Amino acid sequence: MLESVDFSQQPLDKETYKQQRDELMSQLVVLQQQARAKGVGLVVLFEGWNGAGKGSRISDLMYHLDARATSVYVTENLDVKALDKFSGRPFGVRGMNPEMKQFWEALGSRGTCTFYDRGWYTTAVQHMLFEQFGELSLPEKQSHDGSITALRYYLDSCADFERQLVDDGYVIVKFFVHVTHKAQKKRLKQLHKDPATRWRVSKEKLADTGNYKEAYRLYDNLLEGTDFSYAPWHLINGEDKRRANLDIASTLVEAFRSALDAQQDPAAQAAAEKAQANSAGALSEMPLEGRTPEDEARILEAGEARARQDSARAPKVSRFRQVDHLLRVEDIAHDKVLDPEDYKAQLKREQARLNQLEMQMYQDRVPLILMYEGWDAAGKGGNIKRVAQALDARAYTIFPSPAPTKPELLHPFLWRYWTRLPKAGHVGIYDRSWYGRVLVERVEGFATSEQWTRAYDEINEFEQELVRWGAILLKFWVDISPEEQLRRFEARQLDPAKQWKITDEDWRNRDKYPQYKAAVNDMFRLTSTTYAPWIVLESDDKRFARVKALKIINDALELRLHEKA
Repeated sequence: MLESVDFSQQPLDKETYKQQRDELMSQLVVLQQQARAKGVGLVVLFEGWNGAGKGSRISDLMYHLDARATSVYVTENLDVKALDKFSGRPFGVRGMNPEMKQFWEALGSRGTCTFYDRGWYTTAVQHMLFEQFGELSLPEKQSHDGSITALRYYLDSCADFERQLVDDGYVIVKFFVHVTHKAQKKRLKQLHKDPATRWRVSKEKLADTGNYKEAYRLYDNLLEGTDFSYAPWHLINGEDKRRANLDIASTLVEAFRSALDAQQDPAAQAAAEKAQANSAGALSEMPLEGRTPEDEARILEAGEARARQDSARAPKVSRFRQVDHLLRVEDIAHDKVLDPEDYKAQLKREQARLNQLEMQMYQDRVPLILMYEGWDAAGKGGNIKRVAQALDARAYTIFPSPAPTKPELLHPFLWRYWTRLPKAGHVGIYDRSWYGRVLVERVEGFATSEQWTRAYDEINEFEQELVRWGAILLKFWVDISPEEQLRRFEARQLDPAKQWKITDEDWRNRDKYPQYKAAVNDMFRLTSTTYAPWIVLESDDKRFARVKALKIINDALELRLHEKA
């Protein structure tokens, strides 16, 4: 692709340039405000050579745009020495955080502009140059020696990130600012010679210009392999600053216009979402008190009809490989019990085992992610408490999932989990999780059918990223029978110390059991991947579920740590 950049064009005269630039900037300012009002997020990625002028191009834009709705993120340089600490880690643990985390965190909300001064592709090229990850044609075969074809997997993560943003209402514009080897060397030498700018060009960066030929080949292959229809590359002649500014501005104007033309009318969209939410809540409008058996039967029948309707919308199959034997709610056993005395002995033994494994896990920098979903009153909190009790308080974080805040609602639904991850060697425990999109948000109508149906793939992609980073990911479904749930609800209602745990909403959710059951079965069917399968904790007897969870966690840790040994 790089050979298509024309360096032979005559430079524009100052007057022509100023006239065209002023016109484009006036349009851009207006379009930014329109995009802000309609919630269109703009992500602008500047990639290119050192010394190509990426920073100057961004500065020119920032001077004109509304700073209140614009941010610039400068990508961290690859720390090769720090990566040495992770060499030989099992399953490719390559740093304290997933490679994409810095870009996830920097993402502005819909309605804002986020500029990335270098980004996820610079990171890929740095890896290729300094770690010899290999070519884009590497086979997708996962090894257990830490390499796991990291480049190919990383580029898959980049593609997933871009597609998810576009699906969520963002516009992605990718620029590659190109200069010849001769121009690069000249610019970097000038910067290094000037005491005021010498800090920008180290001797190492000057020496890197000797890698231009190899880097050119890598960049060219990278651009061709990531020129997606939903996020194409725009090649910019960095040697002609005036023409570069105009090409960039006109591309952004066109991107804004296309996005705004494609936007659904906000009033119509709000009305459709309100109608969906009202439809979802209609079943719970009947008062809880004074219901007759006929009323209960009618509610159940309506719930089953809605469950069939929702399941018909769910994807028929997943593009991700699922486990051979898929779970179903109706097949889960409810007779698993553990004798109280056996419980005490096994709990003590497994907690001591976890405590020892956690210290080794920390030293080996293995991230552990424990995710809990399940029925109301199933015992998630108690299960989490027994796990946390065995861990060093400095080594784990419990992440609850309350209703999303306004800033979270203005980002992709995964953003609040992208930004809340444990570091390598630490434990992240999620009391409910990203699966809210395909459970409560689906049933209650908080997400549109288009949003929750695409969420299965988005979740699978996110979990794949975590596993490829090197995390142990265990997904627990804490299950109880409807009869046991009713018993616990009634016990909470009568106990003043536990009444805070039960609300009218919990009772209303029982009316929607058919819908939630269908949603859980679809979740099992579409997200029980081979790399992150669902694990059922049969919790009609809480003691049994607690010990089972601890054993599964310990076995997973031992397997990983022994593989390294």
